[in-house]
Amino acid sequence: MMSSNASLPGDLDELDVKGTDTLKLLEAHRPIKIGIILLLGVMITLGNVAVVSVIYSAVPGWSRNSRYFLLSLTGADSAFGLIVMPLNLCVSLLKDYSDEPDPFCHVVAFFNATVYSTCMYTLASISVERYVAVFYPLQYSTMLTRRRALLLIAFAWLFPPVLLVPISCPEGIIDVYFSSASLVCNPSYSSNVTYSLSLTGFIFFPCSALMTFCNLRLWVAARRQRRKLRTHGSARWTRPNVASRVLVPVMTAYYTCWTPCMVIMIYTAISGSSVPEWVEFVAVWLPTSNGFLNCIFYFWINQSFRRKFHLVLQRLCFRLCPDAKPVHDSVMATLNNNTVHERSSSVSSTCTLLTIAVENYI
Repeated sequence: MMSSNASLPGDLDELDVKGTDTLKLLEAHRPIKIGIILLLGVMITLGNVAVVSVIYSAVPGWSRNSRYFLLSLTGADSAFGLIVMPLNLCVSLLKDYSDEPDPFCHVVAFFNATVYSTCMYTLASISVERYVAVFYPLQYSTMLTRRRALLLIAFAWLFPPVLLVPISCPEGIIDVYFSSASLVCNPSYSSNVTYSLSLTGFIFFPCSALMTFCNLRLWVAARRQRRKLRTHGSARWTRPNVASRVLVPVMTAYYTCWTPCMVIMIYTAISGSSVPEWVEFVAVWLPTSNGFLNCIFYFWINQSFRRKFHLVLQRLCFRLCPDAKPVHDSVMATLNNNTVHERSSSVSSTCTLLTIAVENYI
């Protein structure tokens, strides 16, 4: 007993040294992490500003409902750069690692979770809208009216705050702490395992299942129609395989960005243990990069969007440089005629119609 007690001071000193070394390492890594977060914020913000400047006006091939859903996605992605990152950077710069959680940290954690959840619900809503547009084109206007589309968007924005409001309460059902590894205010998922797991059951898993089902059906349908066209001797069919070029990267990016975060959330909730510093940092901030990748997969790959973006850039240049030669109406007419001809010349059969519908809505 005497020897056991005598060893305690040495053990405590060793723990203090390890704790001091860990804090020094975290402090040394903090500027690198802040730089990565700032870079992500700039990329997401600039990308979505460019998107808004284009879809603010009509884009050929996009219906009114499509524009509503894509504007909702742009708003959710922009919130990463305009809300999530500034709030967490403010906390990470002002809060000392030894400080205890405070009410402001609860509010920041609430906004973090709300924006993440809204983004997932919005992605699922877009998948549903495109599924209906492709497989039920004649019933689209009755199945997905303007009112129903707006209600679906409202649900994606209003349901997450209701579900996550306990996180904002300092004396609520779940604790919140400032993570020195990821530089964010995180809920302590192990403090309420039932609530933490229910969040994944209401948000990640249903959204992922819905997106996977809709996009897989679209991909299978597009491949089937392309095979039929080749079988029937459509040798002149030279349109690129847009379904594989868009749908596969969309789902790959979604699961790559969101799965690590959800896995760590479930692991920490059940085990009560933490993960290595950089593993936590990457897993927590990886979903925000999906906000930039969405700009590429949902917008820049679309040919109509690129054409409209070029026109917007030209108009902006001519406003900044009045002496430059303006765009002739014939050029704009040619672009529009090419879009119309691109559609009308390829609807000679049901197979072709379905393929074009997939391309216009992905």
